[in-house]
Amino acid sequence: MPTIQEILKLKEKPKQKLTLLVTILNEEETALNELIQCFDKVSDSERGYLMEALEYITKENPNFGKHCLGFVIKYLNYNAPRIKWETSRIIGNVAQNFPDKIKQAIPKLLENTKDEGIVVRWSAAFALTEIAKSNSKLKRELIPEFTKILAGEKNNGVKNIYLKYLKDVKL
Repeated sequence: MPTIQEILKLKEKPKQKLTLLVTILNEEETALNELIQCFDKVSDSERGYLMEALEYITKENPNFGKHCLGFVIKYLNYNAPRIKWETSRIIGNVAQNFPDKIKQAIPKLLENTKDEGIVVRWSAAFALTEIAKSNSKLKRELIPEFTKILAGEKNNGVKNIYLKYLKDVKL
């Protein structure tokens, strides 16, 4: 099996690289540590592949988040938009499995709700509403924030994430 860095250097199509990354992360116990070790040594584009692989894995297996949650939260406000949106989606994927651990992600996610990128804001909305669904104490804190965000949000897709949540919420 190739290493994480070898996969990143392959001249494969993006989807093939992503599939290889997901496979190695699922099969090799040391692969996540390798990913974390090489993350700061690769380009933003390669970092995007790495976070996207974690997003795919946590979508199928949210419990994988216990191994990478601290690492993911660290990069929630990274300057590259793709890193912001992938990390937000990871948080959303694992929120129900780790409702107490993701609390530290909330200030960073709220900051991302003001990002100029629609995908970043949409992903932050997804994560925040998933957090609210999984933790009743945090839900009470987040609902007023959602109302403030809705007042300033221009994009209907982002608004709809909050509106759908608020429609279904029981206080």
